[in-house]
Amino acid sequence: MTGAGFQGSAWGALFVLAASVLWGTTGTAATFAPDVSPLAIGAVAMGLGGLLQAAFAARSIIAFSASLRGQWPTVALGSVAVATYPLAFYSSMHLAGVAVGTVVSIGSAPLASAVIERIMDKRRFTGRWAVGALLGLAGAALLCFAESGQGDPASATDSGWSTPAGIGLGLVAGLTYALYSWAAHRLINTGVPSRAVMGAVFGMGGLLLMPVLAVTGSPLLATWQNSLVGTYMALVPMFAGYVLFGWGLARVRASTATTISLAETVVAAILAVVVVGERLPALGWVGAALIAGSLFVLALPAPMRRKGLAEESPTEDGIPVPAAQTLA
Repeated sequence: MTGAGFQGSAWGALFVLAASVLWGTTGTAATFAPDVSPLAIGAVAMGLGGLLQAAFAARSIIAFSASLRGQWPTVALGSVAVATYPLAFYSSMHLAGVAVGTVVSIGSAPLASAVIERIMDKRRFTGRWAVGALLGLAGAALLCFAESGQGDPASATDSGWSTPAGIGLGLVAGLTYALYSWAAHRLINTGVPSRAVMGAVFGMGGLLLMPVLAVTGSPLLATWQNSLVGTYMALVPMFAGYVLFGWGLARVRASTATTISLAETVVAAILAVVVVGERLPALGWVGAALIAGSLFVLALPAPMRRKGLAEESPTEDGIPVPAAQTLA
């Protein structure tokens, strides 16, 4: 990998990591509006956040409208995934718990993303990605087990379907997260700026969420606290977070981005301890350390096996890139 290529991928990883930190606050923020349904939380967060992104990118969307229309299937796929993701994600946390819902949703995304890239783009699974993904998934699993073991027995009075349903919805969330990440990365790779891509995909996704918000969103206006929670979710983790994520996707591939976003589970667990008052046992901290290790592995530059070889076979995130593509 050239110095410029590594610098670009390092900035991309940093942008995705910053977005993940913001996303990690959403579960804790939602606890401050307990009477608001997960559907309303998801609709206001991603719906209004998506519309804000579209407004932010309006000029760029108009300038590249012909390119976006020419790739409307990819735009449509990404938009439907954007609209589905928050409904599945927040419902998963509501049914299975914040920690388990977050871990399943975010933890399953890297595998789904890699499979999508393998099928759609014929990309090979690389050794470095495999190590990073295994470390991250192992850490996420430990966090899941640690947090589930801390549950209050008095609260576990459901009929037995709540947690499995929450895990199932978490898998749907992971798949749709991987899908819109792949769609956005694919559009950006055609030469459309990340601002236009994210504005178009998330703006259309936000429009799809408006009927859900209209039906479920009245509790958001019931109290100032609920309104502040909704405003925070739309402005900070969703609008600002996905602007950063778009910048990251312009510099790293989707499977790398979704693996780095495993950091969200660590942030969510730490906030649950510090803000909500939950206890994270030693097993959970081991999981957090493994996720940090996965981020370190993914941030490392690809090694050059022999002098001069990198000039013949430069890499992008550890994957050989044809010489014709290295001029971009």
